[in-house]
Parts: sequence; C-alpha cells; structure tokens
Amino acid sequence: MKIVKYIKDKNNLYKVIIDNNTYKLYDDVIIKYNLLNKKDISSEELDNIIKENNKLNCYYDSIKYINKRLRTENEIRKYLSKETNDINIIDNTIKLLYDNNYINNELYIKSYINDEINIGSDGPNKIKNDLINKGFNINDINNYLDNIDNNIWMDKINKYISNKIKNNHNTSSYMLKNKIIMYLVNKGYYKDMVIDILNSYDIIDKSILDNEYRKAKKRLSSKYQGSELDKKVKEYLYRKGFRNIGDNYEE
Repeated sequence: MKIVKYIKDKNNLYKVIIDNNTYKLYDDVIIKYNLLNKKDISSEELDNIIKENNKLNCYYDSIKYINKRLRTENEIRKYLSKETNDINIIDNTIKLLYDNNYINNELYIKSYINDEINIGSDGPNKIKNDLINKGFNINDINNYLDNIDNNIWMDKINKYISNKIKNNHNTSSYMLKNKIIMYLVNKGYYKDMVIDILNSYDIIDKSILDNEYRKAKKRLSSKYQGSELDKKVKEYLYRKGFRNIGDNYEE
C-alpha cells in the first residue's frame, strides 16, 4: 500500500492519503510508526496504525469532554461507548485519564459537595446517594462529607423553614410542619435535625384559622344552618389540619 501524500489538518492531525483512501492521523501516530520515512506499508501495519489512532482519538475527545466540566468515570465510559465498542480502547483511555489526573475522584466529590452547599438545596443523605449512583465509593464520599460542619446543614434547614412560614397563608401549623419535614427529609436532611430545628419555631396560625373559618362558613352556609353548620365547618377545618378550633370557636 503506497503512501501518497500528507496534508496538514487542524490541531495535531494530518490527512494521510494511502492508495486511494484518506485517513486522519495524529502526528504522534505518524511519528510512532515512522511513516514520514516510508513510502509503502502493509495492510497489517495500517490496521495497527488505525487502532492506535482510535486510541488517541478517544483520549483527546475525552479531554475535550472533561474540559467542559468535571466528569465521572461512568460518564466518560458512556460517552466513549458512542465512539467505539472496543472495551480495551475504553479501558486504556480511562487508565490514561486517571494517570494524567483528568479523572480525579477526590476532586469530583469535593466539587460536587461544595456546589450543593453553595448553590444547591440537597442535604447530606441525598448528596451521598447521588454520588453513590454516579459510581463513587461510599468511604471516599464519607471522608469528605462527614467533615462538613453541621451548622451548614442547620443554616440551610433554617432558611427553608423561615421562608415557608413567612409565605404561608392558608396552611395550618400542623400540616405545615408535616410538609416541611417530608420535604426536607426527601431532600436528604437528617430527620432528627429537621424536627429539632422546627420545634424551636413558634408557628402561630390564629389569623390563618380565622380566615379559613370565614371562607368555610361562607361556602357551607348555603347547605347548612346553626349547629349543623358549625359542625361541618369544624370538620372541614380539622381535615385541613387545624387542631385548636375549640368546641365553641368563633373568630
């Protein structure tokens, strides 16, 4: 097979015309196989060159992919599987990326946790589960996560609770507390910590109860009168989570 011509392409690639076919080869491959000093190559040698070139292509493409943002090993494997079905090339690429510190599990874990602390809303349990699902070892996660000051999580819990109380206009304190606990636990915060902090708040829902009482009484008065109306209104309010209605409640 005759090497006809080399044409400089972008970056560190060359278009190499062999017989009637054009191959884009990296300069590293050209140098490794000493192609500049050859006029002819065998088909077997060309196969090896193409395989070596594919390895480099996966490696360089992975670096571009990583440079956009930090990536996990699982993400890179999934990305490379779209380029090649050769598991040996993928494994080799992953090894090179680790060796050259393009994949750094410790850095990724720290960056992920810090991002959640600074701009995210998830608590430690959800962060841990998300990182495990990304393929990280639980011990590596705990090495950093367990050293985060609890005051950070407490501040985030307090901020959420304060905001929910401030913007609550129609929910009883009983229902509001349950919603807050459910939400924060689902977001990965420690349940005991959430309850302890929530119990430190004095949530007064008298004005909300008054308002809900008026609305319920107005709506139900078209069907019920007298003691029956009072009974239906109180039943409705109880279902809404109000527990301090009283037998003879009047706004």
